[in-house]
Amino acid sequence: MVKCWDLEQNKVIRHYHGHLSGVYSMALHPTLDLLVTGGRDSVARVWDIRTKHEIMALGGHQNSISSLLTQSVDPQVITGSMDTTMRLWDLRKGAATTTLTHHKKSVRAMVAHPKEYAFASGAADNVKKWQLPKGKLMKNLSGHNSIVNSMALNNDDVLVSCGDNGSMHFWDWKTGHNFQKIQTVVQPGSLDSEAGIFASTFDKSGSRLITCEADKTIKIYKEDEDTSEETHPIDMRAWTTECRKRKRY
Repeated sequence: MVKCWDLEQNKVIRHYHGHLSGVYSMALHPTLDLLVTGGRDSVARVWDIRTKHEIMALGGHQNSISSLLTQSVDPQVITGSMDTTMRLWDLRKGAATTTLTHHKKSVRAMVAHPKEYAFASGAADNVKKWQLPKGKLMKNLSGHNSIVNSMALNNDDVLVSCGDNGSMHFWDWKTGHNFQKIQTVVQPGSLDSEAGIFASTFDKSGSRLITCEADKTIKIYKEDEDTSEETHPIDMRAWTTECRKRKRY
């Protein structure tokens, strides 16, 4: 079931009935009064958010839809599924225009670039950058050896991938260079297996990262104000190598 809440009165004002099982992802359309939801029934459902009527069902995936993106230009809906594929949808036709089959593992996370016409997807095999509207593969970001459950991207081109083992990898969007790796610390009394990160986002300033984790906590990370080039040196050789690779795309 999907619920719509009035935040001022702290109560449910609408229910959206139609999914046959658990709902794993949702996204509001940026310009239309539409809500798109996806879940375990392998269907992305498009709702009129005000009348709560189901407008269309986008079917075709063979497994749960675990991530969703919406945007005002085509493709207006992008779905990522545990069947390892992603689909780019034309809302006018109610059909997929492109199916991306590059991932070999379940696609659990996607994030759109705030300025460029591009997005990134994350799975257990690697993180990938895509160019829209055709879904052209731009780059593989390899090295995060974990199931990637969520990703976040800010205006400074910092991409964060968050893993099922509590690891966070920070990437430079332009070059694909992995310039920082950190590990979350579980809440006292929690098991090490409860280190997984299930959701993440940057705040409006882009300088703080907010995560929702398996140890039942929400954590906020901020930039270290005491860092310098001496305390956190950048591997310029690796960075230069990534820059050279980027020119091939």
